[in-house]
Amino acid sequence: MNANRWEMQHFMTSDGLNLAYVVDDYTDRWKPSDTVILVHAAMGSSRRFYAWVPHLARDFRVVRLDMRGHGESQIPGPEQLSSRDLVRDVVELADHLACATFHIAGSSAGAVVSQKVAIDHPDRVATLAVFAAAPGIKHGNQDHAQWVARIGERGVAAFLRETIGDRMDARSVEPGFIDWFINESARTSVELLARFVPMMRGFDVMDEISRIACPTLAVVPGADPIHRVDQYRVLADKIKDCEFMVYEGLPHNITDSVPDRCAQDLKKFLLKHRRSQ
Repeated sequence: MNANRWEMQHFMTSDGLNLAYVVDDYTDRWKPSDTVILVHAAMGSSRRFYAWVPHLARDFRVVRLDMRGHGESQIPGPEQLSSRDLVRDVVELADHLACATFHIAGSSAGAVVSQKVAIDHPDRVATLAVFAAAPGIKHGNQDHAQWVARIGERGVAAFLRETIGDRMDARSVEPGFIDWFINESARTSVELLARFVPMMRGFDVMDEISRIACPTLAVVPGADPIHRVDQYRVLADKIKDCEFMVYEGLPHNITDSVPDRCAQDLKKFLLKHRRSQ
């Protein structure tokens, strides 16, 4: 995508980090509108939600955050990368935008962050949408220490090219998309990932997931080698108000490989639960 297509904005976190975000808002100016905050996956950025914007931004103010260390956001120092920091960033962004309540949707690691935001800030979160995420990545089938080692040895781009079949069906996406996806992901610092992945490995909300009180949409890939469907299904079992959907036959990165389908399902869910009518 053209780097100048979106106007990137920035805010300063309470611990002094400069974070980037984009606001896409094509709602009617004379009507109140709900805000939905999108939180991307590891090795991602706000740019990876580009195809979601046309589906959502006519009815909702869409806010796309670059998590700390990703995209255009500043790389955190040694004491600035924890699950608590990632959750606080979302809430502080909402505060920065004077948004008392918001919807939140996340992809993979970003969805684990989103779950914790809903757990810790039930008064702020109107709805939660979780794409390709169990209550913590440690509940999956992958050796994340091996991931970090391979990324360190080969680099992000080579690692992703070697494991692309775990993420998407290359036969079903547009020509050139795989290269774009890999190039975008490779913008992430190897050093940052060496800290980020182990931190996320310890980010476990399994014991807290039943505290999520807001309406929740959980969308999971049915052929994911990273998590089995039964590992995802704990969301439906433990969250009282959970709409559970399986995209049969798809590997992990559904938010990238079938973005229109994801965004359309999210829009239907949000329209049922939006607060400004």
